[in-house]
Amino acid sequence: MGKSRSPRRDSAAVVVEAVDGGLAELIPDRDRTRAWTLLVDGAPQSHVDLDDPAYLSFEYQRRLGHVIDLVAPPGRPVHAVHLGGGALTLARYVAATRPRSTQQVVERDAPLVQLVRRELPLAPNTRIRVRSADAREGLAKVPDGWADLVIADVFSGARTPAHLTSTEFLDEVRRALKPGGFYAANLADGPPLAHLRGQIATASARFPELALLADPAVLRGKRFGNAVLVACDHPLPLTELTRRAASDPHPGRVEHGKALTDFTGGAVPVTDAAAVASPAPPPSVFR
Repeated sequence: MGKSRSPRRDSAAVVVEAVDGGLAELIPDRDRTRAWTLLVDGAPQSHVDLDDPAYLSFEYQRRLGHVIDLVAPPGRPVHAVHLGGGALTLARYVAATRPRSTQQVVERDAPLVQLVRRELPLAPNTRIRVRSADAREGLAKVPDGWADLVIADVFSGARTPAHLTSTEFLDEVRRALKPGGFYAANLADGPPLAHLRGQIATASARFPELALLADPAVLRGKRFGNAVLVACDHPLPLTELTRRAASDPHPGRVEHGKALTDFTGGAVPVTDAAAVASPAPPPSVFR
């Protein structure tokens, strides 16, 4: 699909190219000289500032950035696995804030990877390896206990594939993590939040410590949106996570402990046999 079409630029320097996931567009940011937003089939996927890779524009990426900041002491290199690449925003963020980190990115859409690497090249010596593979298959190749951090941010047609929502998938995540390593997932859902509740129940079946960062309106089921789930086998830095989420341009709330358990409303863990993809966002989300 993506190999038969060459990129097209219009007068505003927009880059348009067919990739496996649909039509990819790189839209220049009018306020930042070398910054771009990646859209696939009209759905915003990533924002990147090549001059300042530590700048995170998207709300959910800022929250994942808070997790990256707290996974280890400031500036210390880490081993990170990114399931889902997009424009490699979070891998660039780790490289900028934690120099000498070693990272693996697993992105199934090879033409998208080629587009991003050509138009938004990585800085030299970033130690980021990008593999074109299914996220779960790529995760299976990560050595046992290698990762300080696994981030899942995988969407196909704006939906998280079913096989990345199960306890069996989280077994692979736990296998790849070091003791005390963090798992963070970008989850998207809207009312009645059945997918989000199920994902919390699934993570709680595999990790003893959980937290959820989200816009209060999303948690109340008032609108479709993103939530960041964080899980670990050690206590999480809840106080600092809460402070950082509250100080964002769009303040977020952190749920944990009994309040998070109550939020699941009795949802049960998801297994491979019963897994379904996350719900598609309503068209109004992208207007």
